[in-house]
Amino acid sequence: MKSFVFEKIKDLKYGENPHQKAELYHYEREIDKVLLNGGELTYNDILNSTVALEVISEFYDVAAICVVKHANPCVVALAGNLNFAFEKAVDSDPISFFNSVITFSREINLELAKKIKEMSIKIVIAPSFSADALMELKKDKDLKIIKINTPYKEIFSFYNEEIKITPFGVLIQEKDKKELSPDTFKVVTKKKPEQREVEDMIFAFKVAKHVKSSAIVVVKDLRTIGICGGQMNNTASLEFALKKVCDSPKDSIVASDGVFSSIDNIQIAAQNRVAGIIQPAGSAKDNDIIAAADKYGISMITTGIRHFKH
Repeated sequence: MKSFVFEKIKDLKYGENPHQKAELYHYEREIDKVLLNGGELTYNDILNSTVALEVISEFYDVAAICVVKHANPCVVALAGNLNFAFEKAVDSDPISFFNSVITFSREINLELAKKIKEMSIKIVIAPSFSADALMELKKDKDLKIIKINTPYKEIFSFYNEEIKITPFGVLIQEKDKKELSPDTFKVVTKKKPEQREVEDMIFAFKVAKHVKSSAIVVVKDLRTIGICGGQMNNTASLEFALKKVCDSPKDSIVASDGVFSSIDNIQIAAQNRVAGIIQPAGSAKDNDIIAAADKYGISMITTGIRHFKH
């Protein structure tokens, strides 16, 4: 039988809301990090920073940026360099940057630091900062700057258990670290996705894993352009995510963390001229869903993997 031992580190200012008391405890494994600027991390800061790190660790080997608010990724973008990734993210959803936690996969340089200073960002997280970039960021005394010394590749699989205390008992589950498998990753429609669309599909599905269910992630050119989760069904999430798109969802990719079980989803995607869909499959209506995608000329990949996040 496994036991869990926690050692109290300190009291936090408060929990999710000012009327809730909160404490921080040490567990057997923690990442190596340094708070370089700003005040102490709050309860919500820690929750949001955790989500930001979990998302960015999915893309540890490329230039990536992730913006998080309320423990949900708002924007994720990949590019050849961080400066371009930042521009893509801002273009996708500039409003969500306000008071957000933003994490980067690579070192922040002075040019990028100046762009960050122009936004009302609460926390910046990166594996390193150039000396002049750090000096620039520290001009904002309230900006919390966190340097992560643990390699992002290790963060992806850093801890194995998730613990929730409920009135029914303590729930302990294995962390969702399931990755896409060639054995279950299948093109099931007559229309085959182009290579760039496949890349967008993989990217979108990885992001969807970190969004509250029923998660829908809309992607174009390796950047999220619409995200919605926490709805009662993925049809509602799909409609809302597509409405959030700043420009046009034409030729975009849609990813779902759960099964598409309604033909309405395909019709909504077709009305918005979506190019491709990636979803787990496993519904009794799979054949009808695929037939509808064929009817509207939408490519579809099924993964055989569900990523519910409650």
